[in-house]
Amino acid sequence: MAAEGGGLQIHPMDQFIVKPLFGEGAVHWYTPTNVTLWLMLAVVAIGLLMVVGTRRRAVVPSRSQSVAELIYGFIHNMVEDVAGHDGVKYFPYVMTLFLFVLFANLLGLIPMSFTTTSHVAVTATLALAVFLGVTLLGLARKGVGFLAMFWVSSAPLALRPILAVIELISYFVRPVSHSIRLAGNLMAGHAVLKVFAGFASVALVSPVAIGAMTAIYALELLVSVIQAYVFTILTCVYLKDAVGDAHH
Repeated sequence: MAAEGGGLQIHPMDQFIVKPLFGEGAVHWYTPTNVTLWLMLAVVAIGLLMVVGTRRRAVVPSRSQSVAELIYGFIHNMVEDVAGHDGVKYFPYVMTLFLFVLFANLLGLIPMSFTTTSHVAVTATLALAVFLGVTLLGLARKGVGFLAMFWVSSAPLALRPILAVIELISYFVRPVSHSIRLAGNLMAGHAVLKVFAGFASVALVSPVAIGAMTAIYALELLVSVIQAYVFTILTCVYLKDAVGDAHH
């Protein structure tokens, strides 16, 4: 947007500021914010598709039922292929996780909306839930045997302790990479969109900026779906460590 002095000022990071829904002031843990609103809207959108959209369950499915069945089958096959037969019993959680990330990503593409999954606080909570759940599940199912995944038995004996430390570090880094990958990709894409939106207000470069915005928006739509898929398939990979055999 244009500044008072006639220059062009673009603040691409302003769209990620957490603000109270009602009034002004500090944001506390109990304060309803724009994040709270769009998280709730994501849940409502999932309910509309999966509950309201499939309530009739017709032989000839409606559009919403077709989409719901397509997503259901896709995620079910993913869980079975990646996590194995023992992982299918945890399909409802994986399905819920995929839908939540997908709808949060897509809702963030609506003009004047808020992209909740661009905040590490949101993605880290999801990633930590997966990390803790998988770890506790692995310990409950395998006991001390769960630790065998850190011991590379195929490596020379002298290297096994070193590799065990590396495996242990990489295991505890999982929630960091799991969360930052999602938040970073969405934040970067939305920031670029905001920059081109600022240039669109300049008459000389407006046609180019609008064309670039259209292309980037289409790319962001693709990224939103891909990042939900990546987040979910990584969850399945981690789940396999807990329910499958040791991979070394």
